Amino acid sequence: MPAPRVLYIEDRIDNRNLVKRVLMAEDIEMLEASNAVDGIKIALAELPDLILMDISMPGMDGLTATGILRRYPELNHIPIVALTANVMKGDREKSLDAGCDGYIPKPIDIDRFSVDIKNYIQQGRRR
Repeated sequence: MPAPRVLYIEDRIDNRNLVKRVLMAEDIEMLEASNAVDGIKIALAELPDLILMDISMPGMDGLTATGILRRYPELNHIPIVALTANVMKGDREKSLDAGCDGYIPKPIDIDRFSVDIKNYIQQGRRR
């Protein structure tokens, strides 16, 4: 079975690099996009096993991008998880209402993060 692939849509390279290091240690390949428009294109071209979505990005935000991704039937089986510093009351619900399947707050808990990612990938494979 090929290594799972995760697309991380995030404007900050330091956040992408941290997540990449964690995923590589788990033999998970990471695709990356620095903005929502590119992320949508990569998702459609690559059909990853999971999409991690930053919510606060310049230009198109992650909630809007999630709504667009959910319009494509070929992406319906792919879990989208908000990975965000938006941790005020109601932010988790906003992400789920926009079409995200899960929510992981930043800063990430390194010990829990890889377990959560593997669980989301498994959920997607069962759809």
